[in-house]
Amino acid sequence: VQLQASGGGLVQAGGSLRLSCAASGRTFNTYAKGWFRQAPGKEREFVAAISWGGARTIYAESVKGRFTISRDNAENTVYLQMNSLKPEDTAVYYCVADPQFQAIVAVTPHPDYWGKGTLVTVSS
Repeated sequence: VQLQASGGGLVQAGGSLRLSCAASGRTFNTYAKGWFRQAPGKEREFVAAISWGGARTIYAESVKGRFTISRDNAENTVYLQMNSLKPEDTAVYYCVADPQFQAIVAVTPHPDYWGKGTLVTVSS
């Protein structure tokens, strides 16, 4: 069972990137999914989450209005569209999956599955 994030890279402030997270080894179509990030020297933090059907989404205040999470269950993939990027968005981004939406958005998140991260660097 593997979650693999991709799409990271170097972008100038104000630019956009789209992250993808593909699952292999099993289907996560009935799982909630989300994204976390960890900047150098900082704690890992929640970014966004989406329910299994896509009807419910939640965002961290710091990315609200700039990032959009979506999913394609046919492709077993979750996406994070990041617009108006800022240098403070620089981090390694991780995708996650869990049967319960609350496990991802809880004060102490505890999703069952974590993917390998992808580095996003935003230059000023």
